[in-house]
Amino acid sequence: MPESLSQALAPHLPLLRRYARALTGGQNSGDAYVRACLQAIVNEPSVIDRGVHPKVALYRLFHAIWSGTQVGSDAAIDGLSRQETTAQQRLASMTPESRQALLLTTMEGFSDDDAAAVMGIDAERVQPLLADALAEIDRQTRTRVLIIEDEPLISMDLSGIVQELGHEVAAVARTRDDAVEAAKREMPGLVLADIQLADGSSGIDAVKDILAGFNVPVIFITAFPQRLLTGERPEPTFLLTKPFDPRTVKAAISQALFFNSTASMAA
Repeated sequence: MPESLSQALAPHLPLLRRYARALTGGQNSGDAYVRACLQAIVNEPSVIDRGVHPKVALYRLFHAIWSGTQVGSDAAIDGLSRQETTAQQRLASMTPESRQALLLTTMEGFSDDDAAAVMGIDAERVQPLLADALAEIDRQTRTRVLIIEDEPLISMDLSGIVQELGHEVAAVARTRDDAVEAAKREMPGLVLADIQLADGSSGIDAVKDILAGFNVPVIFITAFPQRLLTGERPEPTFLLTKPFDPRTVKAAISQALFFNSTASMAA
């Protein structure tokens, strides 16, 4: 890969990995598709369109590979287990464009025009797809949500978003011990977890303790997401950035419940 191209793409790779995990539902599967994307660039640098912004070009290539238009529907992606491969084949037919549009515009911050360029569709289709995505979120199975957050205003915002989606706030915890106790008591169907908690304890440790007792989808929240996207250890499938857009939280909740994704982050 030419050095200039590598330098242009490097800042966007951690965010592409985050998006890939949210789209595919796991770190292993998401990273496998990112590796396939990078290998395609190494093999033939011209697959990256130098006439558009590097982030748009990178995500567009990823989408082409993920949808099978580059590697073919029967091609093997290194790093996927047989179960993950089967899941991806099913997901390719199950996941609507509306879900992709929602993640691209909310989690990744693309404009409608750039999201359309990534997806290979007309820009005027993006808003209707977003409307469909929000309607899909409204149809999600209702659940009870544990919020682990030490800042009252943020926990209030998250509570409002959860309730707006039709879910119930099971409890709000400010410390690791409170979170673990609340989880045992309430058995929530989803956890929204901050990283740094009021008493200096870790939301990551709280989630590890919770998952030791039962499986539950988890969405982590932090002001510094790239610190957790290093590739050096297991990472959370769903990771939101503070300050967050309510639409981003809605999108992440929808995806986490869709995949029933548990956190895999090590302390």
